[in-house]
Amino acid sequence: MKKHYIIIGILILIILGIVISQKILNKGDAEVKFRVLEAREIPDKIKEILPKYLSEEKALTCRLNDEIYVVVTRGEKKTGGYSVEVDNIIKEEVEDGEFKITVVAKYSDPAPGEIVTQGFDYPFVIVKTDLDTMPKSIDLEVKYED
Repeated sequence: MKKHYIIIGILILIILGIVISQKILNKGDAEVKFRVLEAREIPDKIKEILPKYLSEEKALTCRLNDEIYVVVTRGEKKTGGYSVEVDNIIKEEVEDGEFKITVVAKYSDPAPGEIVTQGFDYPFVIVKTDLDTMPKSIDLEVKYED
């Protein structure tokens, strides 16, 4: 009977250790809410600066009128059929109230043999976030859609 209590106690300690270590490893991480903008909703200022970044594969943030936007570009593609979506945005505290964000983007490529438009394409997506301050840095994590 005493062995059962010891085994149960050890199991409880292991479970608590797992739960606490997960909280420590994910300290300060939170998902950022966002909304994908349609072409007509993109602010003119972003439309002005966007061409400078379309040929690069990157994520960047911009602040306009106290709103924080995230732009994800895939770079230059030689044909159509490529796309990019924002899957989620993770906010991670780094130090002294500052934070960084990781943008998880989902890329989709045309299937082999798929009929696509012939001409250069520059896939991008712009989202409006619920952030109220700019992040210290931004990382882009890419997942390919099957």
